[in-house]
Amino acid sequence: MISFTVTALVFGVVFLAELPDKTALAGLVLGTRYRASYVFAGVAAAFALHVALAVAAGSVLTLLPQQIVHALTGVLFLGGAAVLLMKKDEDEEEIRRPENQSFWKVAGAGFMLILVAEFGDLTQIMTANLAARYDDPLSVGLGAVFALWAVAGLGIVGGKALMKRVPLRLITKVAALLMLGLGVWSLWEAVAG
Repeated sequence: MISFTVTALVFGVVFLAELPDKTALAGLVLGTRYRASYVFAGVAAAFALHVALAVAAGSVLTLLPQQIVHALTGVLFLGGAAVLLMKKDEDEEEIRRPENQSFWKVAGAGFMLILVAEFGDLTQIMTANLAARYDDPLSVGLGAVFALWAVAGLGIVGGKALMKRVPLRLITKVAALLMLGLGVWSLWEAVAG
């Protein structure tokens, strides 16, 4: 049976912890360039997998080597920044057309980005700890996955809304610089950690 109290508590804690995280930025960047529903499908699947792993593994995830996770995340963000900076200017209408990218390509990109970037993240460890504390994996899992989906959705929708008011070229350059910063920060954590 699902405990709505535990689900609501977990939702609130995970939502607030994830809101300022790199996931919202990643969703925003992908949301400006690709069809929102495709991006959300990939991101949602990755988060569901992360929550399932966290709930199943409990606190075991806290034992994973953070240096490797930080290094992979850093390389992924640096690669994303390079792709954005090297991409030729495109017609904004061309980018908005859904047929520009296939569902599997866009959803796969969102899935892989979240899968690597969020592995061993604070919210995944927090979800594992909450699952261990409340001994209610279904309620904890539902609260966590709904919170993560809500943050991702806000980032993706925010990206679409932003594109209507700000030139794509500026969004791309700012996103690339932010991704570059996150990549350098993640690699620094890998080396310093």
